[in-house]
Amino acid sequence: MKTLIIEDEHVMAQTLKGMIEVEAPDLEIVGILQSIEESVDWLLHNPMPDLLFMDIHLADGPSFSVFDEVTVTCPIIFTTAYDQYALRAFEVYSIDYLLKPIDQSDLQRALAKFRRISKESKFDKKSVSQLLEQMKEMAQSPIYKSCFLFPERDKLIPVNTQDIGYFYSENRRVKIFTFQNRTYFSDLTLDELMASLNPRQFFRVNRQFIISRNAIKDMTLWFGNKLSINLSIEIPERVVVSRAKVKEFKKWFER
Repeated sequence: MKTLIIEDEHVMAQTLKGMIEVEAPDLEIVGILQSIEESVDWLLHNPMPDLLFMDIHLADGPSFSVFDEVTVTCPIIFTTAYDQYALRAFEVYSIDYLLKPIDQSDLQRALAKFRRISKESKFDKKSVSQLLEQMKEMAQSPIYKSCFLFPERDKLIPVNTQDIGYFYSENRRVKIFTFQNRTYFSDLTLDELMASLNPRQFFRVNRQFIISRNAIKDMTLWFGNKLSINLSIEIPERVVVSRAKVKEFKKWFER
């Protein structure tokens, strides 16, 4: 059986190739492609493989753009950094996915599923078309940061977004405060940071603060129809929501 890998990260592609060769020596890897253009050209001028490994995001765009040019009629195993819950529906169509970094046991599971599909002839073209429509819908939704890298001396420290309690701007310097009582600095402005954050999780309450929903302990009615937000972690100054933003803030919090 022949398989094709579409993956623009060279190290990732070679790692996946090696893992496949170990787990499925009967699968012949007929090519490793890195772009939409290269993939379209290959699929148009070569026989359809028995299996396709495809990264969802390629350097020149989302990989499902390939399907605008080529009708794919083989099972697809996607490789992706997406959270598995966002992709749970992919399982409905008997098409699997691997979360990066790829685990050997996950590859075993995906290949076993592929063999079962092939053996029982359960795969059909309608499954692919349904999946691609769903992928296009997902692509229209913005992808928000799940982790930041903050400089600290001679290192870059990874900090999960869910661990951040608030962002605070002071004297044109942005500080990041975590629930673990760690403080980091960012070269980005609050506007730039807010554009990369999930607006369901974070709210820009004023010119100095972006706060996490998880950091909010309670709220105090403030003079002038304002709100004072009390957080579960220490803050350098009172967090006040202006009267103009109170309605928007309440609506956000009650979602």
